[in-house]
This record gives sequence, C-alpha cells and structure tokens, in this order.
Amino acid sequence: MFKDMNLRDGPKSVKFPEKLLKVLEQKLKDIAMGKDAGYTDQLVRRTMARFYAMFMDDSFKRQMKENRKIEELILMFATHATGVLKKEPTLAGDGWKLELNKHIAIFVKMLRECLRNVNHVSPELLSRLDIYTAKLAPAQSVADSGYDSSSTRDSMISTPAQNSTNVADMDLVRILAAVFKIPDSTAQQEIDNLKGVCTEKAALTDLKTCLKNINAGAAFPGRRDDFDSEAAWTHWKSLETTHLQQMMVAMVQYKPELAKSTPGDVSPSLRTSSHITTRPGSLYSSFDAAPSTSRNPSVSSRRSFYGIGNGIASGEYSNDNGDNDVDEDDEIQVGHHFTYIPPNPKRFYKRLLEICLLADLEVMLSPEVDDNDEVSLGILSAPHIDLLNECAMRWRISHSYRATCFMDIVRQFYERGDVPLECIPEGLSNIQKAMTDMELENWPTQDIEFLSSIYGSLFNIFLSSLYHAMESLPNLKPAEIEPYLNVLEHVRDSGLLERFDVDIGARLVDVQERIKQVSEQFFIAKLEELSAAPGVNRALPLLLMTDEIEKSAKLLDKRFPSPLLEQLDVVSLMVEIVIPAFIHELQNSQKRLFESSMNGPTPDVPIQDIFALYRRTKTLLGMFSAFVSNAQLDLDIPQFFEPYVRQWLINTDAKTGQWVEAAIAADQWQAEASEGHSSSIVDLFDSLRSPINFLQDLEWEDSYQNARFFTALAKTVSKAVEQYCRSVEGLFLTEMFPRPTDYLQPQKSSAWLEKARQLAITGEKKVEPFNFQAESCVKLNNVEAARKLLDNMYNQMEVDKLAEVVMSLAPPVPDKKEVERFLFAVKIVIAEGLVANDASPNSKLDTFITLSDEAGNRLAKTRTIYETNNPRWDETFDISVDKPLWLMVSIRDRALVGKHDTVGRAYLCLDPRRFSDYLAHDLWMDLDSQGRVLVRVSMEGEKDDIQFYFGRAFRSLKRAEADMLRIFIDKMSPFIRQWIRLQQGIRQRPSLLPICNGTSSSEVQIPLPQGEKPRLRPEDLTDVEIEAAILPLFDYFDANLQTLNMHLSETAKEKVMTRVWKEILAVIEGLLIPPLSDVASDMKPLSDKEVDIVFKWLKFLRDYFYANGEGPVPLEVLQNQKYRDVVSIRLYYDWHTDALMEECVRMMQQSLNSSPTMKKRAKSVYQQRNLGTIKSRKKEKREEKEILRMRPGTQEFIAQQLQIMTQMQAEQEARAKELEERRVKRPTTKAPPVPPLPS
Repeated sequence: MFKDMNLRDGPKSVKFPEKLLKVLEQKLKDIAMGKDAGYTDQLVRRTMARFYAMFMDDSFKRQMKENRKIEELILMFATHATGVLKKEPTLAGDGWKLELNKHIAIFVKMLRECLRNVNHVSPELLSRLDIYTAKLAPAQSVADSGYDSSSTRDSMISTPAQNSTNVADMDLVRILAAVFKIPDSTAQQEIDNLKGVCTEKAALTDLKTCLKNINAGAAFPGRRDDFDSEAAWTHWKSLETTHLQQMMVAMVQYKPELAKSTPGDVSPSLRTSSHITTRPGSLYSSFDAAPSTSRNPSVSSRRSFYGIGNGIASGEYSNDNGDNDVDEDDEIQVGHHFTYIPPNPKRFYKRLLEICLLADLEVMLSPEVDDNDEVSLGILSAPHIDLLNECAMRWRISHSYRATCFMDIVRQFYERGDVPLECIPEGLSNIQKAMTDMELENWPTQDIEFLSSIYGSLFNIFLSSLYHAMESLPNLKPAEIEPYLNVLEHVRDSGLLERFDVDIGARLVDVQERIKQVSEQFFIAKLEELSAAPGVNRALPLLLMTDEIEKSAKLLDKRFPSPLLEQLDVVSLMVEIVIPAFIHELQNSQKRLFESSMNGPTPDVPIQDIFALYRRTKTLLGMFSAFVSNAQLDLDIPQFFEPYVRQWLINTDAKTGQWVEAAIAADQWQAEASEGHSSSIVDLFDSLRSPINFLQDLEWEDSYQNARFFTALAKTVSKAVEQYCRSVEGLFLTEMFPRPTDYLQPQKSSAWLEKARQLAITGEKKVEPFNFQAESCVKLNNVEAARKLLDNMYNQMEVDKLAEVVMSLAPPVPDKKEVERFLFAVKIVIAEGLVANDASPNSKLDTFITLSDEAGNRLAKTRTIYETNNPRWDETFDISVDKPLWLMVSIRDRALVGKHDTVGRAYLCLDPRRFSDYLAHDLWMDLDSQGRVLVRVSMEGEKDDIQFYFGRAFRSLKRAEADMLRIFIDKMSPFIRQWIRLQQGIRQRPSLLPICNGTSSSEVQIPLPQGEKPRLRPEDLTDVEIEAAILPLFDYFDANLQTLNMHLSETAKEKVMTRVWKEILAVIEGLLIPPLSDVASDMKPLSDKEVDIVFKWLKFLRDYFYANGEGPVPLEVLQNQKYRDVVSIRLYYDWHTDALMEECVRMMQQSLNSSPTMKKRAKSVYQQRNLGTIKSRKKEKREEKEILRMRPGTQEFIAQQLQIMTQMQAEQEARAKELEERRVKRPTTKAPPVPPLPS
C-alpha cells in the first residue's frame, strides 16, 4: 500500500514539514530509552530503538530532508521492524506479519501525534495518515501504549466490531452534551429515540443526495450561481464530488454490507468515536495531548478544525461497484432531504462554533486556570475541534466558510474585549491557509463577500487603533503598533478592499492628520515646558527645542525607517509640522533675541548661544529638506543671523588688542623652535586663527556675505599685526638703545648716552662696538615668522577666491556714495646741506624728522641719525586721508636738555588729485632755513578689501623687519666706518704713512693736466700689512657676529649679513668717490697706492664673509650688482676728464633710450598681500658722474647733464601720458548687455 502510494504521487506528493524530523528524533529517543510511559512494550521499544539508530545517520537525515515523503519514512521503519520481528522467537510462523502491521500502525499513530506539535501541517497529509491508521488498525480496543498486549498479538481481527449505542462509548455525543450542558441520561434518551433514524445507511444516503443535488443544480451543497466564474464552479464541483465519492467509498469499505443492505439491515447506530477515514484534517497546526501550564499565547497548543472534507486523496481508493451502486440509486430525491444535515447548515455551524468558543473562553477565564498557564490563541479546545470538524464534514461546510466564520466571531469577541489582540492574527492565518489550499477566485461568491465585509471591519477597527496609537508620538515604539500594522497589511494585501472600491489612501488621510495634530501638540507643550524653566534666557528654550526635535526625528527615523502601510511616513509628517513651527517661533523671537544679545558687555543672551542656535537651525533645515521634498520654508538663515555675525566681528576686533598684549606679556623672548622665534608670535596667531576657524565652521550659505565677513576679519588681523609690530619694535629699540640706570628725561636717554660718550673722548672720537643681545635677535625672528604665519593664514582663508566672490557678487553701488579714502605711503629718504643753528659751520647734527597735520598733531616720527649733516633715514609711513591734507615736515636736532632745536621746515600737500596716477613721486623740498629733504610719495585707494588688508599687514611686517635690520646695521656701521677708513688704517700701521702719503716730489695727483707726465707707482705693500690695518674690524666681526649667528634664523641671518655687506660696499664706495650731486665736492681723488689698499680691503672682507662657502653670505650675494659697480670704479679712475665726460653723455643717452616711457607704479599694498607677490625691484647705477665730481671744472657739466636728463624724462612721460589719454577717449564698440536670467 505504501509503495503504491509513493509511486502514484510522484514528485508532487504531499510533503511533511521539515520540523517533523526534529520532533520525531526526540520522540524515538524517549521511547528507546524507556522515558515515554505510553510505549512500555519491550518489543515495540526494540523496533523503535533499531529505527532510531538508523534515523541518527547523517546520510539518512539528509535524504529525508530532501524528499520529505511520509510514505518513504514509514517504509524505512517497516524495513527495520521486519528485521527485528523475524528474529523474535515468540512469534511463530507468520505471526511476525501480524505484529508488523501493529507496529506500523503504532508508528503511523506516533507520526500523527508528532505532527500535532508542528505548525502548518497540510490537511491532506493528516487525512492520509488517518486513512493509513484505519487500514492498519481497524476500530478495536487497544492498550494504553497504542497497541494490543502480547497476549492478543496472535489474533487477527478481520471484521469490524459492532457500533455501540451507549453514550459512554460515543465521545462526540458526550462533548456535545457538555457544550449544551445536557446530562448523560438525557443524551442517552435522545440516542435511543434517534437510533432508528440516524443509521449508517442514512449517512450514506445523505452523501448520495449531495451528489445528486450537485448534478441536478440544486441549491445545496452548491450550484453554478454560487460562483463568479465557470472555472471556479468547475473546480469546486470536481473537488466536492471527489470528496463525496471518497467518503462513500470509505464507508462501504469500512462496512461492505452497506453496498447491498436495506435500511432495515443496517446497524441501528453509528459509532461516532471510531477512526473514520474521512475524519477531517487540521486548520490549526497541531494538537498537544498534554498542554503546558503557561498562559502565554501559543499558536501550536490546540488541534485545528480546518481541513474538514479533504478525506481520502483523490484517486487513492476506488470501488467501481460501490460508485455504480451510488450512481444507479434512483430512490434518492433531489432537494434538501437529509438526515444528518440541518436546514441551514452554515447558520447552524456558526452558532455551534460560537457556543464552543464561549464555552472554552469560560474555561480559560475560570479560577482553575492560572495566569501563567499557556492557552491557545485559537481558543477552541481539542474536543470542540473534533466536534466542529465532524459537523463541518457531515454538513458539507466549505473550508473557506469555516475559516471566515471563525474570523468573524473572533473579531466580534475582540471588539467586546473578550479575547486578546493575538487571536486576530491566529484567525488571519487560518484564512491565509484556506487561500493557499484554494485560490480566492475559486471560493463561493457568498464566502468572498462575507470575507470582504470582515476584512473591511478589521481594517476600520485596526486603523482606528493605529489612529489612537499616534497619541504616543514622538515616543511611539514599533512594538506598540506592530500588531495593528500586521493586520492592516494583511487586509490590504488581500486585495479585497480594492475589489469593493475601498480607497485605502483616503482612509489613511485621517491618520496622517492625527500625526500632524499630535506633532503640533508636542511642539507647543515642549516649548512651554522649556520656557517655564527658571533662569533661562530667550535663546535657550529655542536651542533646547532644536535638540528635542532632532532627537525625536532621529529616534522615529530609526524606529520607523519605512513608511507605515507604504503611505504613513511618521518622521516626514512630524518634521513637516514641528520644524515650520520652530521657524515661526524663531522669527517671532527675532527682535527680542537681538535686543537681549546686544544689551551691554554681558548680554542676557550670550553670542555663543546665538551661534549654537544658528547651527541647530541649519541642521533642522537640512533635515526638513531631506524628509519633506515638496515644501519650502520661509526663512533666510544668512539674513536672519547676519547681524549677530557682524556684532561678533566687532567684539572680536575689540579683543585683538588684549590678545597682542597678553601674548607679549607672556613671552620670555627665548627661541622655542628651530626657526628661532619665541612664544608670542605663535600665541598671537593661534588667537587670530581661532575666529577664522569659527567663521569657516559656520559654513555660511551666502557666498557674498561670507566673503564680507572674512574681509572684516582680515581688517582685524591687519590691525593686530600692526599693533604687534609697534610693540615689538618698541621693545627692540629699548634693547638697542639702552637707557641709563637713573631716570633722566625719558625719550631722550639715548641722546644723553651718545653725548656723554662723545664728551668723554679726547682728541679723535672713538666708537665703542655695540654688543647685540639674544632677545633682539628673537624679536627679528618673530617678525620673519609672522610673515610665514600670515602667509599660511592667507592660504587658509583662500583670500584670492574670496576677493573674486566680492568682485563678482557685489551689489550695485548705491546712489549715495560713501566718502572715498586714500592711503599715502610717505617715505623720508634723505636730507642734504643741513646747517646747525649755532655759528659753528662744522657742527654735526643729531637729526630726526616729524610729520604733523594742520592741527599740529604728530602723525609720524623717524629715528635719530647722529653726527651728520646729510642724514639718511629711508623710513616709510602710511597716512590715510579722505581729503587733501597739508603736512609739516620738521627736521629737528636732538638736544640733551630742553626742547629740540628746529633745523628747518618744509610743507607737503597730500592731495589725492595730484597723485591720482598712483605712481611714486620723488619730491625734493627746500627747507625754510638751509638744505633740502627728499620725500618719496605714492598713493593708492584705501579699500574695504580682503587683499588690501592682508597687503597692509604684510607691509607692516616688512617695514618692521626693515627698520629692525636698519638698526642692526646702524649699530654696526659706525664701527665699520671707523676701521674702513684710509687715515685710520694708516695710523694703525706707521710704516704705511710714507708710502701712502707719497714723499717723492715726482708723484702726481688726479686729475692729470694736459700733457703731464705719466704717473709713477710706488712699490707694492704686502697683503699682511694691508690686512693688519683693519684687523680690529675682523676681531669685532668674530666676537659680535657669533651672537647673530647663534640666535638669528637662517633667513634673518642672511638678511642681516647681506645688509652688513651692503654697508661695507657703501663705505668702500665712499672712500673712492663722492655721492652724485650737482654741488661741487671737496673730496680729493686717491692715489694709486690708496686705491690698491681699498680694493685689497674689499677682497679681504669678501673672503671673510664667504669663508670658502661656509660663511653667512653666499658668493652670488657678495658679488652682487653693487659689488660689480664698486669694482668698475677702478676702470674709470684713471680716465682723462674729457673721456669721462664723453662716456657720461653716451651712457645717459643709452639709459634714456632703454628706460620705459612711463614710470613704474609704486609698490602697492596689493603687491605685498602675501609672500608670493612680494618682489624686490632693483636698478643699476653708473659711476661716471661721481668720479667727475672729483675733477676740477666739471660742476657745470654735471649740473647741465642732470638737468637735460630730467627734462627728457619729463617729456617722455608727458608724451606717453598723452597717448594713453587718447587711447582712453577713442570710441569703442560697446559689448551688448548681458541678457536676463531665464525665469
């Protein structure tokens, strides 16, 4: 039988659940080890143990998992049981065969019990096992273990036992009596009254009537009009006919005499407790013989009533004679003529189901059931399931109606609060299984409509539950609404709502509106709570509200990443309400926030809270854009928060002075890095970098406003750098010009020192060498480091890009134009021909220059240059003006006591119209006494521009560096000049006097008269003798430059040494020729021997600074253009006067031809905005005119040549300017206007 069924099913056979193997393994193990009290027979335990050993083999498990055929599993057990039973000595002859049938029946029964503990078992599988059970073990009394005792093994029952009419033997009758609370005696009386009518023959006749009604198109059990399509009708008719025929065949096989007997010959009663082959299968998954004692819901704790009517599988058993007998029975009338089937089967079934459910609910709620006992989510007990299954099978209640009816009653109970929510999914799973067994299109129309109405009611119920659950927002948890969503999704996915034109989207709008209402209530309540807290400012509630909004949105987004029911996006709906509400509240608080953040030095609302609010608001706007794509917020963040940034910039600007002072106060002026700078410059730039980082972290959206912010910050940086330069220069001057111990006339102590030294010297004044301090070197290093740090800041701020943004996005100039300002760079270069006020014409002056405005306010002051009537300052000052300004240039002689004497005055007008060409103008101004002063003036527009401010800062650093370098050289220059002087060198070496003075009367002087004899050269001096004359200078360099070498950075060291070398070259040049001027010079030419000595000194000094490549100055710097100019003096030194004059004219013409027609524009602030734009500009210089000044009769020629050159340069500039003006006035084709942007 099993082999035939296995072959007949093929690959499409009914398969058992994979979980059965695990349950069966534990069951076999318990039986084999004697732990299962239901299986105590030793022979049964042996066969089970043998099969368990085979069952534990991995290959066998793998094979069973792949095919999952129940027949193959039974055959494998039969094979192993056969091997055990054949060897049993107590089974003589063919006794083992009978015993084998019993063991197989026990195994099948055990499988049926195991399936009760497994979910989602096919009803067909359960029906098939019932058939096997009936075939193998017909109705008979069995022992507790499920099989006969050993004393009855040898007997074989070939005919079924007679049915009993005693109520004690009728299980279903007793169950029904208990449901209706009828005593057994009353039930027995009813049985006795009905046993003559309710016979096996009557049951068979009911089945035949159902078949005949189907063929005749009667109303019961179904007809074509009950279905939507012909295919559905055909499917149901085929299935129902097959089931009826199988039930009839099973009855005939169970009792063959029914085929030919008359109603009087049939046994008067039907044993309802027997295992009929058509016992329905299972709707719920399983039946637990001994339920656990926990009240927690369990979907697998009860036997299901779903699956009634599956009966014997189609075609399993056929009996042609029986079928023909049924078909040929003409006594069966068409219509509702039944014994067992009530007039309205569905109504009776529904009422019976409701009564059973109420009875089971009453038991569950009784005190006998503990709260921890496990109860079934299907509510129905196993006896009631058996009763309902039997009635449904006999009354021909379809699977679809049974599942739908159960769902309807459970829904009603849930609405009344009689059953928990978990029972609803249990009912839905029944419907889902019914749909799996039979597609919804094949259901009867009434069942579909019934189910649709139930689904619509469920949708309303749980949509309302979801609606009210939204009141928990924003603290709603997925577990709170997950049961509702599961039901709603099941109903939605069924398609039944759309089938009857139910608009799900319209129904969900109410939930969406509820979410919005709750979100608004949450915002209002939370804001009131935060605002009511004591001690909070106006910004803090808004700031905390942003945290609440973001936290809630992120929490909801994490909990509900996908829209509920694919349409309810909880996060988006909440964000759509709360963020606009926050923006509205923020806009309403704008005036109060601004007033509270500006009321004094310690405002009620700190500016830090405002910027935190800016960042949080920006985050919320980004969140709004991410979650709400089809809406816009009416808030311009840059416009709203711009006033606060402006105020912050003003506050920052006010703090920079404190930053500079604090950095300098904490500085010990000791090198802290390899670059040699100290802590103050690092601290200052760290402080300046902090607002830059802050402004960049704002990530301001408006590019133009952002560029303007950085422009204002650049102005602050420039101001701080200028203040730092002034402070460091003041400290540097204090170290370079130390004051006496006694407090004598501050501001003039340096003059006292200088004069005291001069008065202490008798005879010729001796210059004392100045010893440099390490702190002074560190200050110079700081300036150099500041330039690098400022350049890094320039790159960090991306100044060039910001300048382009301002240029391209700047709004149009308003009608009311602001007053334009101009920045003048006034350089005090040199003064000539100064005369002291006393009568002594040879008096030397200690001069400095002050610049004062029209009101007498001092605007600038130079350093003091001692002991010279031709001082050179080369100091530059920036003066900002918005209208023409007159300056008084006063040259003063520093006095030891009292007021400083005024040497002379000149007046300069800084008129923007006069210097509108933005070129550098050299102005020689005559003093009101004697002498003149050279001032170089250039102008540029002072703009509120980021590049301008950085250029100003760089120029401040460059000038500070130049001034400090100049002071370094000024301190070394007197000593250098003292020893690189021909008379001093000769005085140190008396042996050189007769040679250098030329005692021979035949030696001639320069210039040579016409026809004079050639010059005779004296004998040469040795290099050792010449070098010994300036040996103290080398000793000074060895002692003093060591400090500079140790404490100056490499860059600063090279600059100082280069300036020292430049000073040496200037001194050497001063020994050879006088400076260029049209005034006659009293300087006498040197003799050949003196010229040789001078150039020997130059060579010695060059070799000293080069030191074979190890010196502080590289060779290319030592042999620069100035060096080559000095060396070239020797070429012209012996030339005849006429030849020099001719060469002078030729070189002047060549210089004019090669010079540009227009002056180069003076170096502007923009050209010095970073290290990359700072360029040095040099020009060559010729020495012919200087040599001519030492020749007699050349004064007029030199003055004439200088005048001609000046006139020619002026004419060239005028012509070039005229050409430029013509070019500007020339009409040009205007470019077409830029078209407007498309709308």
